Amino acid sequence: MGTIALELTDEELVLLRHALRHYLSEFGHDEADILRKARALLGKLPVPVK
Repeated sequence: MGTIALELTDEELVLLRHALRHYLSEFGHDEADILRKARALLGKLPVPVK
């Protein structure tokens, strides 16, 4: 799979970060691989400019 670039506004970036955090909070211990990948993705996102 290749790399995909997204252009997001600051508002969209905030929404995406909140959505990923909520997504992470819904998983239990059985989904460790998904949690690890979602945390890695969240770590790639820049901090929105306020």
